[in-house]
Amino acid sequence: MSDPAETLRVTIGWLYPSALSTYGDRGNVQALVQRAQWRGVETRVVPLGPASVIPPDVDIYFIGGGQDQAQAQVAESLMGTHGPVLRARLGEGASLLAICGGYQLLCHEYVTLHGERIRGVGIFDAVTRSSPLRLVGNVRANTRWGEVVGFENHSGRTWLGAGTEPFGQVAVGHGNNGEDGTEGAISGRAIGSYLHGALLPRNPAITDWLLQEGLRRRDPTHELTWLPDEWELATHEPFAAESGPTSRSTRVR
Repeated sequence: MSDPAETLRVTIGWLYPSALSTYGDRGNVQALVQRAQWRGVETRVVPLGPASVIPPDVDIYFIGGGQDQAQAQVAESLMGTHGPVLRARLGEGASLLAICGGYQLLCHEYVTLHGERIRGVGIFDAVTRSSPLRLVGNVRANTRWGEVVGFENHSGRTWLGAGTEPFGQVAVGHGNNGEDGTEGAISGRAIGSYLHGALLPRNPAITDWLLQEGLRRRDPTHELTWLPDEWELATHEPFAAESGPTSRSTRVR
């Protein structure tokens, strides 16, 4: 247990911010920092590139989305050094959020439209295959934390392994593959999702869960103090009014 006289701290490891940060994904890191600081928790954000050594004091990990080329660039780093460290740190109590391309890289594999197989870390028991049709639009999903909203834009179709818990069940939008009604995946303290937007500023319950789990790595008894969420939850209204999912085709190159 941490000393009550000590300042509470949390360290956020941001994986590949230059290569994987599309559709406002940096807002997820900003939301974690802001909701921690509102509670008097000191925060440190550590950018982690392909050649970086992951510090041992990282409590929360974030990896965002990107195009196939960017995913291929960081895949070697994930499979070489960072992947085993992530697995170990999650086992030690760290939490993690992976969005879109990052989510795909933490599954078993991603198969591109041209048949190239990009191996993944396997934190999530799932595989992803690219399609010429993109799944685009607002998403509203039901999760263990209540209603979650966001924006999806992906050509990958992710299929969960038997027994894998989805992050949510889609009420509006496509989710993992547009067929089985699932969105994202959960593995212990790790969440994978296709929801940009960014996800965390619109869904404070998810932000607080990631913070809570990360802080408990340092102090297993820690409980977050309450914060008002009226402004954040007001952003759900446009998603709740969405009439239905949309998709559009893309040119195969």
